[in-house]
Amino acid sequence: MNTLLSFNLITRDLSSSMERIQSQPMIKRETEYYQENIGKVTSIEEFVSDDRLFRYAMKAHGLEDMAYAKAFMVKVLEEGISDPESFANKLTDKRYVEFARTYNFVAGGATTTSYVPAQTGTIDKYLSVAIGNGVSTNDPQLLDDINYYLSKIVDVKSADDLIADNRLLSVAMLAHGFTTEDTVSKQTIKEVLEGGIDNADSPANKLEDKRFAALATTFNFARYGEDTTTYNIALSPTVEKYVRQSLEENAGEQNEGVRLALYFQRKAPALTSYYEILADKALAQVVRTALGFPSSLAQADIDKQVEMIKERVDLTDFADPEKLDNFLKRFTTMWEIENPTSSLQTSIAALFTQPAEYGISTDMLLTIAQMKR
Repeated sequence: MNTLLSFNLITRDLSSSMERIQSQPMIKRETEYYQENIGKVTSIEEFVSDDRLFRYAMKAHGLEDMAYAKAFMVKVLEEGISDPESFANKLTDKRYVEFARTYNFVAGGATTTSYVPAQTGTIDKYLSVAIGNGVSTNDPQLLDDINYYLSKIVDVKSADDLIADNRLLSVAMLAHGFTTEDTVSKQTIKEVLEGGIDNADSPANKLEDKRFAALATTFNFARYGEDTTTYNIALSPTVEKYVRQSLEENAGEQNEGVRLALYFQRKAPALTSYYEILADKALAQVVRTALGFPSSLAQADIDKQVEMIKERVDLTDFADPEKLDNFLKRFTTMWEIENPTSSLQTSIAALFTQPAEYGISTDMLLTIAQMKR
């Protein structure tokens, strides 16, 4: 089965492919252990001491090969990410920042692994505001509102759901600093919540009142969709990352080109710099292959490499699913030419490949073709 076909079989129904991987006995067993125990962890020491939990988390973040370096990872976690000069922030590999963001004990303390922003996070803020306003925490109405909120918020799947329940919305707004004297239309709230905070031009980011950005951060329907009100960064996202990593590994056992394509599909939409491509061996290999560059180009001056890639690739295209898919079709096709998956294909490829001493190499021909474009 060739590279493109294998890749398409996996990605045409990615959720089903992920479910098949997650149902594998070993992966299922490790995932269940993680789900049952991660919420009990209250410190960095407890986290790294449970080797099974720690290794699961490391693999989920693509750091499986560093699972032995616990002292190194403790330093990553102890310094967190809020300080630009922290250990994680100073490392070139941004996987460490992502890991420290998921297990941010510096900011979250003992509740780091069990914290749900839309649930306990909102109630903590709600109580803080109430106490600051001199309201007694023994007040029956106050406690009734909290119980109502916690029992109902898990059923909220969209901004419309939250806005439709005035009692829930009241708690959410008060928790984020809005008072009964603030006149905010439900339409504005809807736009803020659906716009999220990832886009600099979103309503929450453009409004001068930073309370809106805080509200959109907690109820980030733009990023998390239906999972927003149950979202726990140390739980569901980590499990999904672990399963995806396992999917890519399994694919790589059959065809390395498929693994690379799946990896690129996952990472490319978030790229913001051409240097990020070159800093990641797998990403760089995909781009070089897709563009027909020889592997020896990796030894060239890095700024020159960036110039060559920039002439042929627009990073913003990778945020467009259709354009990204077309790029990966190109990669898998080129990979198949260079790494035929059947003896027939190998024989055909041989017909078009001359020894170096008889002329220009295939790599050089492909490079020339790209430069002409």
